[in-house]
Amino acid sequence: MHADIDHIVLTEEQITARVAELGAEISRDYNQEPVLLIAVLRGAALFVADLARAIESPVEIDFMAVSSYGSSTQSSGVVRIIKDLEELIEGRHVLVVEDILDTGLTLKYLLKNLASRKPASLEVVSLLNKKGKQRVPISCKYVGFDIPDEFVVGYGLDYAERYRNLPYIGVLRPEVYSG
Repeated sequence: MHADIDHIVLTEEQITARVAELGAEISRDYNQEPVLLIAVLRGAALFVADLARAIESPVEIDFMAVSSYGSSTQSSGVVRIIKDLEELIEGRHVLVVEDILDTGLTLKYLLKNLASRKPASLEVVSLLNKKGKQRVPISCKYVGFDIPDEFVVGYGLDYAERYRNLPYIGVLRPEVYSG
């Protein structure tokens, strides 16, 4: 375990097993219909790669980068699109791939933006859901894990661009980000 991690919330094995389950569920739901996975960068990059391999339906992947955090541990609520899609989504089945559902403010903005582009369907898969933390209602069809309201890093999640490469998800020691 990394020295800056207080404790592990989800092991590499737990993540691997749950991603496989999510892939099977998505495959059943889309039943060989092509689906466009839109990964929200940068946190969802590792998750989308593993998830795409676990889905049996035809998949394409595109990326969006949005920001509402900066180098803070709290969402600012002000959302900016930093990188938009390369693909047109009109008439396509779209599945937004998120690393973590926190306040829901960023995702609400993103879903409204994507819905205006007239996809055939628009759903969300989030690896993590901080239960009780949402400030706006979000419909998330697929959730990997419900977690407590702690500051987590690993498996794509970061603090100031560090810790993304950890194979597990752990709680960052408060002294790392509060100093």
